[in-house]
Amino acid sequence: MSPVEGLPESNAGYGTRQYWEQRYASEDQDSSFDWFLQPEYLLPLLEPYLHECGKGKDVRVLMLGCGNSLLGEVMYDAGYHNVVNIDYSATLIEQMIARHAEKRPDMQWLEMDIRDLKFNEGDFDVVLDKGTMDAMLTSKGDVWNPPDEDVQNCRTEVEEAVSATFGQPHFRKRYMLGHDHFDLSYKDIGPPEGFSYFLYDLKYQENTESQ
Repeated sequence: MSPVEGLPESNAGYGTRQYWEQRYASEDQDSSFDWFLQPEYLLPLLEPYLHECGKGKDVRVLMLGCGNSLLGEVMYDAGYHNVVNIDYSATLIEQMIARHAEKRPDMQWLEMDIRDLKFNEGDFDVVLDKGTMDAMLTSKGDVWNPPDEDVQNCRTEVEEAVSATFGQPHFRKRYMLGHDHFDLSYKDIGPPEGFSYFLYDLKYQENTESQ
C-alpha cells in the first residue's frame, strides 16, 4: 500500500491479487465502492441487454470482478435474483457472503479468477464487466501497445460480455474483435454532465462470421 490510504504504490497494483486482498482486509466489511457510473444510473442502460434473452427478471447474470460495488445489490433489489458475483479476492468474497446472507439469500458470491472460469457453456445469459478490464490494463507500458500478457488476459475476459468502462473504442476494440461468432457493438453512455463512458456488447451470433 502507498502512504495514501487505500491506494497502491503504482497503478500497476490495481492488477494484482495481493493489492486487493490487502485493501479489502483493511476496510470495514460493510464498505462499498463504485469506481464510476453509479448503479442507479447504469442499471436502466443495462436492462435492454438483460431482457434480450426473453427471460425477464429470471435472466441468469454473471458479474466479473464484482469487488464491493453496489451494482449486484441494486440489481437484486430490482428483482434480478439470478446474479452470480465472482472475484479473486477470498477476503472480499467472505465479506460479501456475510453481508448479504440474510437480506439477499439467493445471490451467490464465488472466489474465482475471471481468466479461468469454472462454469459450463450456457450457464449464463448475460456476463457483465464494470471496470474489471480497466484494472487489468494498469501495468506499465504504452497504452497503444500493451504487454502481450495484458492483451491475452483481456481477450479471455471479454468473451460474451457486456462491458462498462471509461476505455475509448480505439483502445478497447482490439480485445473484443476477432472472436469467432461474436459481434461487437458499443455506445457512449455519458453521463451527460461529465466524462464519457462506454458500454460494449460482445454478443454470440450462431452461424455468423465475426466482424
